[in-house]
Amino acid sequence: MAVKTHAWITFWFVLTAPVVLWDAGYCFMRPRSMLGGDLHWIWKPYEIYQNIDYVYGIKALEENNGFTNAQSFLNIVETFMSLAYVYLAHISGWSPAPLIGFVTASMTLSKTVLYWAQEYYCGFCAIGHNTVSDLIIYWIIPNGLWIVVPSLIVVRLGKDLAASLHVAERAATKTASGKQK
Repeated sequence: MAVKTHAWITFWFVLTAPVVLWDAGYCFMRPRSMLGGDLHWIWKPYEIYQNIDYVYGIKALEENNGFTNAQSFLNIVETFMSLAYVYLAHISGWSPAPLIGFVTASMTLSKTVLYWAQEYYCGFCAIGHNTVSDLIIYWIIPNGLWIVVPSLIVVRLGKDLAASLHVAERAATKTASGKQK
């Protein structure tokens, strides 16, 4: 049975891989990647972002806040899993590949919701200093994509997995009823 794939899911996984790895590079290379660091030129846009989200800024680094690198580590795991899905679904044709994509998107969604919940429960300690417009442009919209798209992937692949399980159940029931005769 051929693996059911969706171009938009593959596009998301392939498009986001270099972005996520670039982001993780910034986090793991702090302080060298930060404004004033010798490698900052690679991560120039973070000159703005490190002042929007203190999790990415000097404050978290000075406080030895491990969340930044912990979430970056999980981002790398998710990225390898998403690329594994692309390979297994499109190259190998491995029928369980959608399960890898589903788990990957579930991890991304869960981690991003955790990131937002952390902000809420700490009284917006890392982003509360921003103007509403800066918050919307630099934090809500870009981070919101990491909730919306993985949610859509979870729904789509979840439906595909449920359909596959239904087909397998019908086949198993048919086989079992044929053996009873």
